[in-house]
This record gives sequence, C-alpha cells and structure tokens, in this order.
Amino acid sequence: MDLIELHDIRKTYHLGEVDLPVLKGVSLGISRGELAALMGASGSGKSTLMHILGCLDHPTSGDYLLDGREISGLTHREQARLRNRIIGFVFQNFNLLPRTSALENVLMPLTYSRENLSEHQKKERAVELLRKVGLADRSDHQPSQLSGGEQQRVAIARALINQPEILLADEPTGNLDSHTSEELLRMFQQLNRDDGITIILVTHDPGVAQYAGRIIRIKDGLVEHSGDAP
Repeated sequence: MDLIELHDIRKTYHLGEVDLPVLKGVSLGISRGELAALMGASGSGKSTLMHILGCLDHPTSGDYLLDGREISGLTHREQARLRNRIIGFVFQNFNLLPRTSALENVLMPLTYSRENLSEHQKKERAVELLRKVGLADRSDHQPSQLSGGEQQRVAIARALINQPEILLADEPTGNLDSHTSEELLRMFQQLNRDDGITIILVTHDPGVAQYAGRIIRIKDGLVEHSGDAP
C-alpha cells in the first residue's frame, strides 16, 4: 500500500458566479520512503495539489488516503492534528520568526505537539537537529545574522522537529544561489536515504526535479507524466 493515495481528486474554486476548476481528476500514489518531485508551471495546479497533500485544504471531490486512512472528509481541526503529527513543511521564503534565535525557531512547532516532552528533551532534540543540518555553532543567531542557505537549514530542522513521516518542500531553493541550492538538495537526498523520510519537492525547475527519484508532472490540473527522474 502506498503511503499517499489520491483517487480522482478535483478542486474547484467558486469565484462569485464563476467556477474555476484547478484540479480535474488527479490520481497518483507515492510510496513510503520515496523522494518525488511534483513539477509544473505556474497555474498548473501543483500548489493546490500540495495544499491538499499537506492537509491545508480539502478537495472538492475524490479520495485522499494517507497511510490507508481516508482524510478528505476530516474537519479543519482534525486535519491540523494530523498535519502536526505526520507532515513537515519547508517553504521558499523560510518563514522564520525574525527576532528569534535559530534554536527557538526550531523549537516552535513543539508548542503544538502532543508529545509529552520535558523542556530539556525538547531542547536536546532541537540542538541535535541543528547539528544534523550543520548549524550547531549558530543556534543562538537570529535569521538576520544568517545567510539564505543557513536560514533554509534552520527551516529544515524546524520541519523535522516533530519527527514527521512526510516532508513537503515548496520551491525550497527558489531564493538561493546555485551552489547553496545544490547543498540543500543533497541534504534532502540524505534525509530521504538515511532517515527514510518521504519527501515531495514542489518545483517548476527541472534542475531541482532531477534530484528526485521520480518526477510527477502536473499540467492543466491533470497528471501529465509520472516516471523516474533522468
């Protein structure tokens, strides 16, 4: 059984009297431990699909099974609980709290966690994750004191703090230079290989997609192609 199963997922936005279909019947599966790239141009529907995969939005119709559980009909609160427990997010703009240290940024999602951890255990986990992403000596630095690549590493550590099964990375290298982008993409490969985290890279860039094991191309709200990366 795939970790993620989508069956005929459709999403239509209602803009006044106008219906705007964005996803028009997407069906696909993503295996546990896979590193996949969800690729498409602006307006293709990939961002809408990412929001559904990340339990940030509901489909208009269709079935979404996550680890065998149908979640399309969950309430927003139920989706939020599931999201906090299973899914980590990395965004293009880092989304770090500006006047907060790297360590405190990484710790932030544990505020909403149901794990019964002591303050010492929380800090220990965050410090270990900063070490894992190569920032053990920058834990007390605020975002303005960090380079773009370092900020994204903090964001990756933050996404991992709740030990998610799935990491959704939305244009994670969009604000980075090519050398830093390559370092970050190799880090995603290592997390996938060594820790078994299922990673979905959402991108319009073929250069980013080639770091994945499989490329899923979305065009006009449908899966145009799904196959091994070259």
